[in-house]
Amino acid sequence: MNAEPADQIRLLDVQALDVRLSQLAHKRRSLPEHAELDSLTKDLVQQRDLLVAAQTEESDTAREQTKAEQDVDQVRQRAVRDQQRLDSGAVGSPRDLENLQREIASLAKRQGDLEDVVLEVMERRESAAERVAELTERVASLQTRTDDATARRDAATAELDTETETVTKDRALIVSSIPADLVALYEKIRVKQGGVGAAKLYQRRCLGCQIELDIAEVNEVKAAAANKVVRHENCGRILVRTADSGI
Repeated sequence: MNAEPADQIRLLDVQALDVRLSQLAHKRRSLPEHAELDSLTKDLVQQRDLLVAAQTEESDTAREQTKAEQDVDQVRQRAVRDQQRLDSGAVGSPRDLENLQREIASLAKRQGDLEDVVLEVMERRESAAERVAELTERVASLQTRTDDATARRDAATAELDTETETVTKDRALIVSSIPADLVALYEKIRVKQGGVGAAKLYQRRCLGCQIELDIAEVNEVKAAAANKVVRHENCGRILVRTADSGI
């Protein structure tokens, strides 16, 4: 393939812009905020799950406390009614009187047991409420840190995207001035060779693979016409000749 020397040299400008685009893409992928957000998101999800569990426990113990208090109240009311019957003297039979007194004693014990249950449930509810408060604060703190990291990531991403857009436009402008077949060859090699399709020949060294040309290659390049598109035998990249190629 033949191409004007000026067009070949412009390939180096395209290559430099492609390298910069790769650097920008890598930097965008490697922003420290990405790892930070991954970690924060995992922590946030975990703490939110724990918060939901604590809230559920608090709600359950609240219902349990209400039920236990109702049970106490029912026993208390029954004990009051029995005591009123006893005090009224309406129970004349000694046997019925004994049974009533026994029931009142049983109800007193039952009430005491139920009140112990209420206290135990209240303690569990208080513990759950404290856990909810603690986790709520922890989730809020993590959310604040997540929002901050997100803002920093978005700002850094926007800055990189702006530069990427500028570089992409500059590249398109240069590419439009280079013959299509030369660009196509460059793109094919660039994809195959890890992002570098054209390299400067500097002091007889290919700056693409950093290998110095042997004497046979040097003589071959010397003999090539100025508009001949030369490729390095070692890496296959387009060798762009300039004044400091050393040939």
